[in-house]
Amino acid sequence: MRTYARISGIAYLLIFIFGFYANFAILETLVDINNSAETTLNIFDNSIQFRNGLFGFCVMLISDIFLIWSLFKFTKSTHKTISYLASLFRGFHAVFFAIAMVKLIQVYQVTMATTYALELQSTVINLLVEFNKQWTIGLLFFGVHLLLLGFLAFKSHVIPTWMSFLLILAAVGYFVDGFAKLYVANYSDFQSYYEAIVILTGVAGELSFTIWLLIKGFSKRAFVV
Repeated sequence: MRTYARISGIAYLLIFIFGFYANFAILETLVDINNSAETTLNIFDNSIQFRNGLFGFCVMLISDIFLIWSLFKFTKSTHKTISYLASLFRGFHAVFFAIAMVKLIQVYQVTMATTYALELQSTVINLLVEFNKQWTIGLLFFGVHLLLLGFLAFKSHVIPTWMSFLLILAAVGYFVDGFAKLYVANYSDFQSYYEAIVILTGVAGELSFTIWLLIKGFSKRAFVV
């Protein structure tokens, strides 16, 4: 089981590193969803940076696929049915994220294929809006995954009980932000607060779980789930 903990910890760590890089260091600096002209020009002027962001998202997706497998292997002895369900909902997230990434790839293609033109602004911003929508739906499935993972942690004889509450807290953070993004009309007015909720709860739950997995995965002490 140490091998699965190690793989899961490394994959989760890659998601954190490349996710923060691609989303916050790249996408957040280039994209203003309420300003199509500035966003389109930013992507035109920083195509290499945008491409690097795409690479970061690809690493995230590949790592997520590994986690679907490794976390199932790690938790199935606790409750096989719930482990299947947790893997299924993480798989739904991966599918929606992959669909969302297609929109980003299309943004890169249309901005690289032509010179800057005003008529491209609507195309670029519509693709980015679709990217946000698809990824948000995927993150709601991811929230369900975290709820189930929290249940597995609670039932596990190895994973600390406090970890289960942090994972459930992270799930709540994704639900709050996701439903607000989809259904709150003035979401942009409070976006920084919603994002802070996701980041704080995600770090508390997922990063703690990542560190714990890495410690267990690289520890020489044997353990049984």
